[in-house]
Amino acid sequence: MAITVNEAGRRGGLTALKNHGREFFAEIGRRGQKAMRAKYPDSASEWGKKGGRPRKFDLNNTGRG
Repeated sequence: MAITVNEAGRRGGLTALKNHGREFFAEIGRRGQKAMRAKYPDSASEWGKKGGRPRKFDLNNTGRG
């Protein structure tokens, strides 16, 4: 029986939680926030006013014309 990508991600996340604990997820979140602020130093407050960081375009919406 095949599983969906969504189910595979959920299972992987639950396994990581079981193996590493909640502090692991908090730490990688802090590292991600630090990297984001280093890459986009003046943008975080502006994105917060708009509801969060803009997402990359998907293949159907390239943002052109």
